[in-house]
Amino acid sequence: MRSFRHWTPRYVVDRIAIARFQRLDPAAPWLTPRAVEFLDRMLLPDDRGLEFGSGRSTVWLARRIGHLVSVEDDAGWHERVSRQLKELSLDNVDYRFAPRDLPEDRGGDSEYARSVLELPDASLNLVLVDGAYRDHCARYALPKLAPGGLLVIDNVNWFLPSQTRSPFSRGPADGPATPAWAEVLSIIGGWRTVWTSCGVWDTAIYLKP
Repeated sequence: MRSFRHWTPRYVVDRIAIARFQRLDPAAPWLTPRAVEFLDRMLLPDDRGLEFGSGRSTVWLARRIGHLVSVEDDAGWHERVSRQLKELSLDNVDYRFAPRDLPEDRGGDSEYARSVLELPDASLNLVLVDGAYRDHCARYALPKLAPGGLLVIDNVNWFLPSQTRSPFSRGPADGPATPAWAEVLSIIGGWRTVWTSCGVWDTAIYLKP
């Protein structure tokens, strides 16, 4: 049975605030408002990026950086976003379909997660992890980030421990959600971090040294 215990007055206020932000800026990615503002300031026209999970972020990023690789696991959604990119004449996106065809514990063997492995090391300025097999995607992407590159993990509170008030979050006593997340945390734990929360979910941005 679904739990509604997290529907506190504070949570309702947070939900209203994020709905207002999305209504006022319908083109913004489905990240926290603070994360969107940070990325808007940090991204450069000649940056190269990779995103796992496509959607509003695909067009938004394509308009801000030089080249984007985008990996999507839903065929219908891939077709829809492909049409949108064509209609907007955004030809700087290498848009790939890779099905979510393995269980989570075998996600490291999936075409989806392993698609990043063909990219040269230190070739990316941005990696956005917001799709399937997020622990393995993040793990494989770390060597591909150039120094100063940004690793963005959406819904990070579901996977890595924090003190956030967002519901369904992992606390410090819970530790990382999977062994792969533990491996990722052992590497990025010392990186400069911008952890953002809207009270509904969290988005973390890690800056590679």
